[in-house]
Amino acid sequence: MEIQAVKVRRLYLEVAGQIESQIKAGKIKPGGRLPSERDLAVKFDVSRPTIREAMIALEIAGLVEIRTGRGIYVVKQRSPQELEVRDEGPGPFEILEARRCVETETVALAAARITQKQLMDLELALREMENEGVGGSVTERADERFHCIIAEASQNSALTATVRWYWQLRNESEISTLFHKRVREEGVHPSVNEHRRIFNALKNRDPVAAKNAMRAHISRALERDWALLDDGAGTIVSVDEDD
Repeated sequence: MEIQAVKVRRLYLEVAGQIESQIKAGKIKPGGRLPSERDLAVKFDVSRPTIREAMIALEIAGLVEIRTGRGIYVVKQRSPQELEVRDEGPGPFEILEARRCVETETVALAAARITQKQLMDLELALREMENEGVGGSVTERADERFHCIIAEASQNSALTATVRWYWQLRNESEISTLFHKRVREEGVHPSVNEHRRIFNALKNRDPVAAKNAMRAHISRALERDWALLDDGAGTIVSVDEDD
C-alpha cells in the first residue's frame, strides 16, 4: 500500500496557485487588474483575509503588484523558472488571528501569576520602545520580547511554546517577513501606548483588563495591516474591542 504524506491545506496558497496558473497561461495579461478582493472571495468561496494572503504570496513571487487603494495588477513576467508561489507556512493574517485567540487568554493567566521580576522586564521592554521613538529594530525586538515574557508569566509551558512558535513563524517565513517589512516601510510600528495599557493591567493584576487590552492591541494590528492592502473596493474592517 502506497501512502503519501498528508499536508496541511493552506487555502491562501490554493487561491494563489490557481491565479498563478492563469497568469502563466496568459489568461490574465501583464498590466491587467485582478478582480476586487470582495469578488475574488466570492468566486473562491473563501474569506477576504485568505484572498489578501494569496495576493501577498503572488507579489512575493513577482506576479502581481499591490497598489494600495488602487487595486492589484499583473506585472510583466520574468523567466518561468523564477515564478513560483512556495509554501511558506501560515500567512501573516492567520498568525495574527491565532495570536489574538491564544494571547488574550494567556495574558489573563499572566495577570494572576506574573512575578515582580517579569514586570520589571516588561517595563524595560517598554522603555526601549519609547526611547527609540519612531520604531526600528530595537522596537521590533522589544515587541517580541514583551509578548514572550507575558507568555512565560502565564506559567504554562504549552502556552509559552505556542506564543514563541507564532513569533518564530513570523520571523522565519518569507511571506510574513516581507509583509511586515513592507508594513514598517509604510510607517506602521508597534504601538507603545497599547503595550503600556497591557502592562498596567498586568501590574494591577487585573485579568479582565489585561485580556481586553491584549485583544484590542492585536485587533488594531490586524486593522492597520489590513488597511495597508486596501484594494480601493470599499474594504470594511471589523474589529472587536472590549476596552
